[in-house]
Amino acid sequence: MMRTLLCFGDSNTHGTPPIVTRGEAYRRFGADTRWPRVTASMLPDWEVVEEGLPGRTAQFPDPVMGAHMDGREGLKIALQSHGPIDALTIMLGTNDTKTRFGATPGKITAGIAGLLDIAMSLEMQARHGGFRILVISPPTVLEQGPIRSEFSGAREVSLQLPALYAALAQDRGVEFLDAGSVIEVSPVDGIHFGAEAHRRLGAAVAEVVARL
Repeated sequence: MMRTLLCFGDSNTHGTPPIVTRGEAYRRFGADTRWPRVTASMLPDWEVVEEGLPGRTAQFPDPVMGAHMDGREGLKIALQSHGPIDALTIMLGTNDTKTRFGATPGKITAGIAGLLDIAMSLEMQARHGGFRILVISPPTVLEQGPIRSEFSGAREVSLQLPALYAALAQDRGVEFLDAGSVIEVSPVDGIHFGAEAHRRLGAAVAEVVARL
């Protein structure tokens, strides 16, 4: 029997390549490269649903990109659009480190807690017949490249997120993966993953999901 994995995240779940020039045309890695598809290729008994939105945050409506970047509303929509699911991955927080949000590491972690509150609610769990959750902390921001001005101060904040996410996951009884222990962001823009990083992360996620 096929099981379903919902991968919820931002541009790095969507498959946006490293940005070379600010304002460049839309690009996306092919299905053979994006980490959720890599995960799917290693889990033959699982269907993988990609729900990655470039610019998505865990909790903030974006004054530039739009109110729909708030992951709380996005997660509600995703959980009501797909299903029943058996597992959910959440990898968010990179965009929350943008300078314009002024968010502390604790505030960003609180945003992830809010997403877990939604996913673990009686309504959502009953809707899907129960599902497991994997929280993934994104790798550390580098603050370099063509969009570095949007992430001034982000590296110091992002360095603290893995430990906070891990503690939150333990408290909530969900799985945890530190993506930064597996991959690094591309030095081209300091935010996005290169093709090889996608492949490594996809394999790491598949290993965790297979144990669920």
